Amino acid sequence: MTRVLVVDDQFLIRAGLVGLLEAAPGFEVAGEAGDGAEAVRLAAETRPDVVLMDIRMPGVNGIEATERILARAEGPAPRILVLTTFDLDEYVYGALRAGASGFLLKDSGPERLLAAVTAVAGGDALFAPSVTRRLVEAFAHRHGPGLGPDAGPPPDLDVLTSREVEVLKLTARGLSNLEIADRLYISEATVKTHLNRTMTKLDLGSRAQAVVVAYETGLVTPGGPAS
Repeated sequence: MTRVLVVDDQFLIRAGLVGLLEAAPGFEVAGEAGDGAEAVRLAAETRPDVVLMDIRMPGVNGIEATERILARAEGPAPRILVLTTFDLDEYVYGALRAGASGFLLKDSGPERLLAAVTAVAGGDALFAPSVTRRLVEAFAHRHGPGLGPDAGPPPDLDVLTSREVEVLKLTARGLSNLEIADRLYISEATVKTHLNRTMTKLDLGSRAQAVVVAYETGLVTPGGPAS
């Protein structure tokens, strides 16, 4: 069973998500929250596998809630899947930078939403890497180096091996592990190992954060080739 915490400040949307999850086999609703502060409290109490996180909420928004949940997690941290009304949203970028595993549009169909929850619960940090790449590139186009006043200094990539840098670059370009393996003539398991080591060295919690870091450090640039 995948245990899911549902967070949305709009009652009808929240109720719809809860009803969908309760009706689908293999899912259990761990709780529901109407704001970010309540989400942080319930995440600590219920320890869900996945948090469906609304991004724009009064008070504690989805970015702050994501940061707090991941910082306070005891044991394995929950995967956070951000729900948004439109994909090119700077709030979503902030949530990915804070450690969210990916994002999904609120008008996605039930099958797509359930598949996304299953994917992130299983360790797939990005449900739609090509869409996430488009979001990060759009944000980078507007803000340039540093990606915003609150971005802080990007991590130092000197700690990575040349192969780890190659894998990170291709990940940021939206390639899947299998596509990276084909490109570099290595196994898919080896790609996963390189990416996991990269995330450990750079203290990253998700593949989405790795994509963000690749742009913030200038390893890849918006519109550049996938190589």
